[in-house]
Amino acid sequence: MILHEMKPTRRGFLAGSGTLAFALLAGGGVSVTRSAGAEPAASGLRDINGWVVINRDGSILIRFGAAEMGQGVNTSLPMIVAEELDADWATVKVEQVSMDPDGIFGNPGFGGILFSAGSSSLEGYFQHLRRAGATARRVLIHSAAAHWGVSPAQVTTETGVLVNTASGARMSYGDVVVLSDIVTDIPAVTDADLKAREDWRIIGSDPGRLDIPGKTRGAAIYSIDVRLPGMLYAAQLLAPVEGESPVTVSDRSARDLPGVVQIVTLANSVAVLAETWETALAARDLLEVTWSEGSAFRHYGSDRELEELSQAVDDTSLPAFTWESRGDPAAAQAQGTRTHSATYSTTHLYHAQMEPLNAVASVDADGKGAEVWLGTQSQTISIGVAAGVLGTTPGRIRFHAMQMGGAFGRRTVFARDLLRDALLLSRAAGRPVKLMWTREDDVKNGWLRPATVHRLEATLDADGGVTAMSHRVVSPSIMQFAFPQRWNPETGRDLLVMEGTESTDYAIPDFRAEHVITPRRCRVSAWRGIGWAPNCFARECFIDELAEQASSDPVAFRRKLLRDSPRGLAVLNAVAAMSGFGQAPQGRAHGLSFAGYKATRGAGVAEVSVEDGRFRVHRFWAAVDPGFAVHPENLRAQVEGGILFGLSSLMRERASFTDGMIDQNNFYDYEPIRIGEIPEIEVRIVESDSAPSGAGEIGVPMTGAAVANALRLLTGTAPRQMPFKVENS
Repeated sequence: MILHEMKPTRRGFLAGSGTLAFALLAGGGVSVTRSAGAEPAASGLRDINGWVVINRDGSILIRFGAAEMGQGVNTSLPMIVAEELDADWATVKVEQVSMDPDGIFGNPGFGGILFSAGSSSLEGYFQHLRRAGATARRVLIHSAAAHWGVSPAQVTTETGVLVNTASGARMSYGDVVVLSDIVTDIPAVTDADLKAREDWRIIGSDPGRLDIPGKTRGAAIYSIDVRLPGMLYAAQLLAPVEGESPVTVSDRSARDLPGVVQIVTLANSVAVLAETWETALAARDLLEVTWSEGSAFRHYGSDRELEELSQAVDDTSLPAFTWESRGDPAAAQAQGTRTHSATYSTTHLYHAQMEPLNAVASVDADGKGAEVWLGTQSQTISIGVAAGVLGTTPGRIRFHAMQMGGAFGRRTVFARDLLRDALLLSRAAGRPVKLMWTREDDVKNGWLRPATVHRLEATLDADGGVTAMSHRVVSPSIMQFAFPQRWNPETGRDLLVMEGTESTDYAIPDFRAEHVITPRRCRVSAWRGIGWAPNCFARECFIDELAEQASSDPVAFRRKLLRDSPRGLAVLNAVAAMSGFGQAPQGRAHGLSFAGYKATRGAGVAEVSVEDGRFRVHRFWAAVDPGFAVHPENLRAQVEGGILFGLSSLMRERASFTDGMIDQNNFYDYEPIRIGEIPEIEVRIVESDSAPSGAGEIGVPMTGAAVANALRLLTGTAPRQMPFKVENS
């Protein structure tokens, strides 16, 4: 029997049931679902819709709605539920949610849809998951109280066990599953009912990440690993330039290759379907295709775009959208006696995630439904895309959300093209199809972090204080291209480009940040650290230059600016102490950067040397305030990963394009950081009373300026373009 309670009520259930599932509903009610399986194996555990599923043997399944892409949410999010449930962590299993037909699992921070981006999972889900766990615990307490015939106030919990404080009787969570009467007529859980921070025993602890054993054993399954009976492999010959399509296709040689099943022409590609991946690739190489040549992107190149941006940053006649405004910086700068200005730029970058894009689809015989396996940052968007491609309803899509071999923004809306094509190919062939891109396909068809140019100008008073500052950013809009349904041309607010320019931690009374939007010249995308990475690079390099103008050292100058930001001061002081800032070994220098990422605050120090015109980062220190750390060891790992991501992006990583085609091919000419270049990294968590915030990206924005500021001390000149033109050893 399956019963859903849309409002809190008291219901009786059949004895002997196998599982209980609990879901907190959007309206504050509780949904309790019960399966009637007599044995745990037959309980239909995975078919019950709820955050928490308790089996009669005491084992607990906790589901999480965020997408697992290496950031560890499959451990940190269930820890939150388990804490308020008072569960025994040793009995917990976890499962990523693939579909959400009842609207239970969506991220409140994204309007209740399944969407994971911008380090938003902990911040978005935290209170909701606490209430979900606490609500399930309250149902258990009330049900046990009813069984014992006592007041719920006389029942408490101890690590997976209910305790009758009056009699001393004890009952495991699994024992509640078989009770004849489950009480759901309970008071709604409020924030005041949640555990006090000092009572936490799971949140703030360091259990091992649940995804690591499978990854280290090679047992983890990604969508690229999926194999289905009768499945075909698909390789695409993609249009060389965005907006173009096949005109003529000569495929006789490809069709003659044994194992080739079908060749399908799509809007922007020609796909080979074969019994093996090797055959599909070999046949693709035999295709002869002529392409249309009318795309405007054929006239664009990355060098020319950077020139256009550099011209636009000084052209005050161009319209600019205000992102942040405090006071009257223009008036203050006009009256200032000492001003300083500088221009910085960042070039295009490719995501370089380890798993190239791929999708697996099996379309139903009627063409109006499908089963799909996909690594995606949004289950909701992907299901909607699949339904739209097939002209059906979301209910006809059976979706399997797979963990991802890296994402960094690459698998938000950008996985939709692979999903669309896999569905079309499966429908054409009448068989399941796995569509995979090679690394070269993935590089050549990358959605790049856009190039940006920044002009900063500031006014200093007689004491060397910053009285006014402006930050002008010129770049294409990511939102306008990637999320047109959310783009408002009237306000022109692009958070993916402009976040990080606010500088609200700094006590600057007159301030303005603005965005000059230019036409895009390539596919553009959010990238790890979104706007914070290029914006903090430009601002923090500029702050060091201002400190020099004011005859102040970088730490003291920032302390003055951060006088109204206790959290900012805390991380700055911590990283200065950790690194012994300014006392670098002979031949090396320290560079400092203060950075934020949304509600997270951080500061970094790089220790750098230069020899024969080549630089090397020897050590990197980071202090991070994430509010508090749900899973501290994982947070440190994420910050370390972000630092390496940031360092790699300022070394040799460069994406460029000529005549609308990306020049790079693979990791030999798009070269990430190598293991011999990795510095010694130390991360300190500086907790505060703030709510938890995402820290998976904070390591990126602190790297660029920290290294650049150290190079300025060593060479007399800081690089103003990232990636740096100074070679790294």
